[in-house]
Parts: sequence; structure tokens; C-alpha cells
Amino acid sequence: MAKIIVIGSSNTDMVVKTNKFPAAGETILGGEFFMFSGGKGANQAVAAARVGGEVTFICKTGDDIFGNRALELFQKEGINTSFSKIDKEKASGVALILVDAKGENQIVVAPGANNTLTEGDIRSAENEIAESEIILMQLETPVQTILSAAKIASQHKKKVVLNPAPAAQLPAELFKHLYLITPNETEAEILTGIKVEDYLTARKAADKLLGFGVQNVIITLGAAGAFFANKEKELNIKAPKVNAVDTTAAGDVFNGVLVVQLTAEKNWEDAISIACKAASISVTRMGAQVSMPFLAELTG
Repeated sequence: MAKIIVIGSSNTDMVVKTNKFPAAGETILGGEFFMFSGGKGANQAVAAARVGGEVTFICKTGDDIFGNRALELFQKEGINTSFSKIDKEKASGVALILVDAKGENQIVVAPGANNTLTEGDIRSAENEIAESEIILMQLETPVQTILSAAKIASQHKKKVVLNPAPAAQLPAELFKHLYLITPNETEAEILTGIKVEDYLTARKAADKLLGFGVQNVIITLGAAGAFFANKEKELNIKAPKVNAVDTTAAGDVFNGVLVVQLTAEKNWEDAISIACKAASISVTRMGAQVSMPFLAELTG
């Protein structure tokens, strides 16, 4: 199977369950505490590795317990971390998450070392990029670094996949380097100005993204599945119906599993269907990386 490079963030998610959110200045007693490995880049790298992908992960962590723990976990998952860097000055990325009795959450992210992933860090991995097939990225590291990685990958005629999350405006130059972009409804609206509410509006948003120069578009639609479009075809892919308990990282699972299917030369319909199935499995479990399915669960 061809190599996949994931470039992105690594965070530690610290979660406290509480009956209600505290008001400003208020201290309350919460319930259970959980600590999960997270970060969109890390999540997608683990998701890809668990379903058989040959994954190299490029990230930056701090020289601390969170960063060391993350790198150890990546290696246990069979992920190549040779090009991941350690920032001696910045702390590793951390997300502080409150979840109330209704399942709503409040999240504060301290990006830390994720914000210091540089163009030079990517350039040092150019040979690895040249030997890969797909480069998968998100938006929890500097946009200029993402653009630089996309340019390097394009120079080597590699497929660049961008999951534009968290939602943000992007430089126009970036789109022409993208083989595939995978926004959800909110992200698609921010990028195109078109409110995505159904397959018809998804098609309009996808058409606009194709007009920006992207080769292929997948708009993920949560429990409804996903919409695919390029210049030749469009597809509506349904997701399996499940009882969701935690949707954290469902999009990351979708993207990580999707790129593995594409390197396995699956057609678009099959690749997206398998990715939807993987995401559906993940939302039936608590947590981010701990919820991610293995290959046997997708083929069984």
C-alpha cells in the first residue's frame, strides 16, 4: 500500500463532565474526568493507521509529558514519527473541555507547539513527501505552513487532501494545489458563502469549490452521510444509522479512513461509503482516538 503523510496538530484533550457550566467567576464541583489523545492531525493519522495505512505523521509537540506520551502512542499505532519535531520552548497543545448533562460542550484550546510547525519543518521532510502518494492536512497548524506543504507536494505531483477544519478562510492560491477538499456543512458555508442544508445546496457549494480550482470535493453531512462532486460526476452517500454517544473526531475518522481507501485504489463511492461506516462506528464510543475502529470492524 502507498505511503500517506499526515501533517497537523497533536493535542491532549482533558474532559470534565458537569451538570451545568459555571458562570463567570463561579467554581462548581464537576463529575468524571477523562484524558484523551487528540488534535485533528493526530486523530487522522491514527484513524488511517488503524485501517492499514502506512502513515508518517509530521507534527510539533512540546518537550513535556503530554508530547512524550503522544509520540509513544503514535509509535504503538505503527505510525512513523521520524519527521515530528519537539519544540523546547513551547508546551504541547492542550484542549480543556467541559461537557454538561445535555451533552453540550465548551472547549478552550491552547495550541502551544502546534503553532510553531514551520515551512522549514516541512521542507526537511521533502524526500518523504516525494515518496508518498497522499498528503492529508487540516487547519490546526499555521496556514502558511499548510500552503508550503501543498506547494511541495504539488511539485512532486502528489495528491493533497485538505480537511478545512476548524473553519477558516483560506488563501486563494491554496485551492489549485488540492486534489480533494473535505469540509462539513459549516466549513463549506464559510468557504463559499452558501448555506449547506441539503444535497441541492451541497451541490451548489461543491460547484463553487470546484470553480476555485479544487479537483474533487466531499462535503460531509453528519448523520446524513456525504456529498461528492468533481467535473465528471456527483454522488450522494448515505451513512449507517447508529445511536451516537460522542461525535468527537467523527470527521477525523472519516478523513483518515478515506485516504487509506484512495491509496488502495477504491472508487469514490466505495471509498466514501467505507469512510462513512468508520465514522459511524466511532460515534458509538466515547473519546477521540480511543473510539476509532480497526480494519476488521470495517470488513466484518
